[in-house]
Amino acid sequence: MPSILILNGPNLNLLGAREPQIYGAATLADIEKMCAEAAARLGLTVECLQSNHEGALIDAVHAARGKHDGIVINAGAYTHSSLAIADALSAVGLPVAEVHLSNIHKREAVRHHSFIAPVSVGMICGFGPIGYVLALEALTQHLTL
Repeated sequence: MPSILILNGPNLNLLGAREPQIYGAATLADIEKMCAEAAARLGLTVECLQSNHEGALIDAVHAARGKHDGIVINAGAYTHSSLAIADALSAVGLPVAEVHLSNIHKREAVRHHSFIAPVSVGMICGFGPIGYVLALEALTQHLTL
């Protein structure tokens, strides 16, 4: 059974309370439950991890090699600043789906650039929590091709 690591970066632990006009009312626990339900339907296992620390996210990416078949990542603000996370994702050689709750291209210019995008199979942004489910579906299809 394929296994997917779902990584969430800084401040995503505050979902549901943090700027709901941008990020919506769903909590991270709501999103993780939605992902677990989708995984069961898709024949996957998922492991979810959130950290506000760049190094912890990098360590999780490294640990994914040999354990998981793909990664779904919402790196939060690290998307736009962390070459180190992008390098880690590239180094482990797993397919990556980048997810953002909001449409980063409709926001401040600094959010338009993603260091993660060049090392990802694809990006889903602007669809809220369902974006995680779409990413799981896309990775499942990618893994079976």
